[in-house]
Amino acid sequence: MIRTTYIIVSFILFPIFILAYDYLPDQTVAITILMTLLLIGWYDVFQKKNAILRDYPIVGHFRYIFKAIAPELQQYFIERNTDGKPFNKNEISLIKSRSENQEKFHPFGTELDFYADKVQWLGHAFIPGKKMAEPPRIKVGGEHCLKPYNAALLNVSAMSFGSLSANAITALNSGARKGGFYHNTGEGGITPFHQQGGDIVLQIGTGNFGFRNNDGSFNDEAFVKKGTLKEVKMIEIKLSQGAKPGHGGVLPAAKNTEEIARIRLVKPHTNILSPPVNPEIKEVGDIPKFVKRVRALSEGKPVGFKLCIGIKAEFIKLIDTCIEQGNLPDFITVDAAEGGTGAAPLEYSDHIGMKGDEALKFVVQVLKEKNVREQVKVIYAGKVMDGFSLFKALCFGADFCNSARGFMFSLGCIQSLRCHTDTCPTGIATQNKSLQKGLDPTLKSERVFHYQENTLKSFLEILSTSGCNALSDLKPELIQD
Repeated sequence: MIRTTYIIVSFILFPIFILAYDYLPDQTVAITILMTLLLIGWYDVFQKKNAILRDYPIVGHFRYIFKAIAPELQQYFIERNTDGKPFNKNEISLIKSRSENQEKFHPFGTELDFYADKVQWLGHAFIPGKKMAEPPRIKVGGEHCLKPYNAALLNVSAMSFGSLSANAITALNSGARKGGFYHNTGEGGITPFHQQGGDIVLQIGTGNFGFRNNDGSFNDEAFVKKGTLKEVKMIEIKLSQGAKPGHGGVLPAAKNTEEIARIRLVKPHTNILSPPVNPEIKEVGDIPKFVKRVRALSEGKPVGFKLCIGIKAEFIKLIDTCIEQGNLPDFITVDAAEGGTGAAPLEYSDHIGMKGDEALKFVVQVLKEKNVREQVKVIYAGKVMDGFSLFKALCFGADFCNSARGFMFSLGCIQSLRCHTDTCPTGIATQNKSLQKGLDPTLKSERVFHYQENTLKSFLEILSTSGCNALSDLKPELIQD
């Protein structure tokens, strides 16, 4: 109906506008705008790709205008403080306050509905435990490790250069140097931006980026050049990622610049798809063999693997195989299905992989049942962003934790959900040079440092509130649903 009406009305208006150019010369600009709209409407009528615009010429465009700004309208004007996903306003505000080294107090009481929402809580002790002056560090390194490493309780999780900008990577590593915690390179490999003096965990992704042959296989010689660097403290072999297990990583062509391609040893300006599994791993038995190989190449540094738990029996078989070969990993990073990513199919993010709490408990239980828990450190990565989430993870058996999005918020992330578009407005998840200028690495590194420092202070306070005097006192029963 609207389409027919538009055709009739436009036939009437077109000659009127032509005459108006002669009789109303002072209105030329306005008439030109109206004529342009008229022509857009005719284009809408005759194009066949979009049914909405074909049936609703001109006015149909408003649907797409509102759709484009809907996330901003939702975030700034509609969402309540506890509504936002993956993180709500209260959580983001807490991180930003701690990044700015400011106390964060919440007025009037909780905004959570304790009875409608499944809120986890800690039972406090009558007599608080003795508060630690400094957070402890955790030694990583099994019987085959020659260069053990003492890790902080909270560290920067795997985020690649490519997914993040050069300025963001520089700020993260500089902050890690100031705070004495490590920075995981992600699967994109080590870059000059990672080398700001902070400790590094070098990740070997499924695509072997930075140390690969032309066919994607692992290049020992190229790895040795990176893995033996002084600042590289541990090596992490990525088996799978929580946000997209079994899928492999994605670097859109828009973010694959000449510089990134040179570092990753791939072709620039093309979509880079990591395989679901590293080419060096054809069967479960290849995993401990690869761990042993990488440990030797890195001159005895701690080597472990990161995975999202899927089929439980497969993980049990993996641990059994490691034991049979006499080659356990020095650590296992448990990545939660609710973990973050720059880009992934929605089905994988929403429905594939085990939830973090369940996965962490399962991994710890298997290691205990196999009598190897003391030999293998467990790192947890899954929405750890404040003192309570860190405390909960350690209660469930983690030795220490990694956080990705928490540190992104400390850099200034506003959760615009544009990570995959190369248009991140804060200059964090983009390769656009103009947008990157908005992120000052020197200033942001201070925020990274303060966020980690103040989160650990919160953790120590909660530890005391629980009545515990040491990390060894933590147990799953302390956390209630």
